[in-house]
Amino acid sequence: MTSNTFSTHVKTVIGESVIASSAATLSIVAFEIPVWAMFVGWISFFTRGLNLRQGIINLACVLIGIVLGIGAAHAMAALTPYLGSYAISAVVFAITIIALLLGTAPVVNNLPAVFLGLVAYFALHQPPSMATFGTLTLATALGATAAFLAHSLQHRIQHRTAHSLQGRT
Repeated sequence: MTSNTFSTHVKTVIGESVIASSAATLSIVAFEIPVWAMFVGWISFFTRGLNLRQGIINLACVLIGIVLGIGAAHAMAALTPYLGSYAISAVVFAITIIALLLGTAPVVNNLPAVFLGLVAYFALHQPPSMATFGTLTLATALGATAAFLAHSLQHRIQHRTAHSLQGRT
């Protein structure tokens, strides 16, 4: 790795780290939301297409997953009196069918992001409610925004470095 390449890499890493730590701090201090939930949004940004449009679609898929998780929780509550411990089988079967069918949808077919949303809902260990949806929406949107900013910074630094190297030759 040349000195200039290493310097560019260090600048990028430091810049991305500043963005990540700022988003994490904002999550905890300002919004009182778990940092891990913010990183769900961060991860979702990188699941497919590294641009603003795809980032928004990826976030929408996470939110669909959260809604599916909330729906699953409601279904569990409704079915458990009738099916007992077998309610989990019925609910997971139904939710998995819905999630996998989304894989054929024209836009919101990002299955990893949908499953990230499902996992985020269940990891939060909160009752199914609009408040829970709001908390996870805020957290994942913050994370996706931070990821977009970090990726944009990386792209800008690399573009400037490549451009300045071309000027030297």
